[in-house]
Amino acid sequence: MKNYQIAVIGGGPAGYTAAEAAGKAGLSVVLFEKNNVGGVCLNEGCIPTKTLLYSAKVYDTACHASKYAVKVQEPAYDLGKIIARKAKIVRKLVLGVKARLAARNVTIVQGEALIADAHTIRCGEETYQCEKMIVCTGSETALPPIPGIGETSCWTHREALDNKEVPESLTVVGGGVIGMEFASFFNSLGVPVTVIEMTGEILGGIEGELAALLRAEYAKRGVKFLLNTRVTRLEKTETGIRTVYENAEGAGQADSHKVLISAGRRPATKGFGLENLKLELTERGHIKVDEHMQTSVDGVYVCGDLNGTSLLAHTAVREAEVAVHHIVGHPDAMSYRAIPGVIYTNPEVASVGMTEEGLKNAGMAYRAVRLPLAYSGRFVAENEGVNGICKVLVGEDDTVLGVHLLGNPASELIVMAGMMIEDGRKLSEWKRYVFPHPTVGEIFKEL
Repeated sequence: MKNYQIAVIGGGPAGYTAAEAAGKAGLSVVLFEKNNVGGVCLNEGCIPTKTLLYSAKVYDTACHASKYAVKVQEPAYDLGKIIARKAKIVRKLVLGVKARLAARNVTIVQGEALIADAHTIRCGEETYQCEKMIVCTGSETALPPIPGIGETSCWTHREALDNKEVPESLTVVGGGVIGMEFASFFNSLGVPVTVIEMTGEILGGIEGELAALLRAEYAKRGVKFLLNTRVTRLEKTETGIRTVYENAEGAGQADSHKVLISAGRRPATKGFGLENLKLELTERGHIKVDEHMQTSVDGVYVCGDLNGTSLLAHTAVREAEVAVHHIVGHPDAMSYRAIPGVIYTNPEVASVGMTEEGLKNAGMAYRAVRLPLAYSGRFVAENEGVNGICKVLVGEDDTVLGVHLLGNPASELIVMAGMMIEDGRKLSEWKRYVFPHPTVGEIFKEL
């Protein structure tokens, strides 16, 4: 039997952050991971998709270089090499995570961990004892019960990430973040794309006004959108897959070479003995945790996608930090007030804080302040013929409640807005800060 102060189950963003932080604090740590350290985010999610999207963005820029008075003769791409570059970057970053864990004397155990109780874990033939346990098993792809889904060669994000042949056409079932990012990627490569979404707008949870603007932009680029549309079955055809659907206009079908199922993710709760802990659940059926990420069982913490609060890698990292801080006695608490969300399409969309819909549902008084990103000279210089918007929602006392951006580089700007929301700052306080000129971030000062 092996004894450790901290046992971490799952080596994704929450798990490796918790293990590294606990090791840095001088605790003995064992980390269990059945696949690759880095989890879904590093191996088959955040990093791989952004690598592909950046290649597509470079190709897009080359194709439209004439807008910037630059001549590029017959731009082309090599999907096989794009995929190879993605794999190389993933390997490099995984090695980096392992090196950081090794530097903190974290023991990594490759295999499936089975929880026996709050202080006992079995893996293979070994039994491990721990004083505290941090469970970070992440999430898994949710496949909807569409008739025919098992008989057709549909893609999930995994197959799409490793595919080395450009499909003749693509249907994306689900207009969420993953669906739209892959729609963006393949649209940039010249593939005809159809997006089928059950609700009335793509990117549920994102500010509706910006989602509609992004959809309109991709519609101009040739992406076909079917909203308020339900897929009823999938059928094999001689040339690919037929997606049969129904909406207010009746039944229809979309024939394409490939179909990508992007119906979201759900917490991974099966197969590792979680039920042996008998944890208290929320009304929605998720594991209940307090502001320190501790469950109803003393000494057991749940971080990341498993608790079902915010299925985002950066949320998982922060939750892991909070959990370890609580274990070592450092005052800290988790706040979800300013968790940013980013869609890495081209242009990018980024949001933080409350949306108009959320404020209306909560009965909160607010006003919306909008500015075109064209108020930024840097944006105009680098985005020929492209529009962008900065939308800020403020309360009656001008406190910033939500910020929503459409345009590049929204992903790099949104953190400034998140800090304002987290600290309860007022809109006028942006005037106190000196922004370098010219930058797109100056848009906040212009507000």
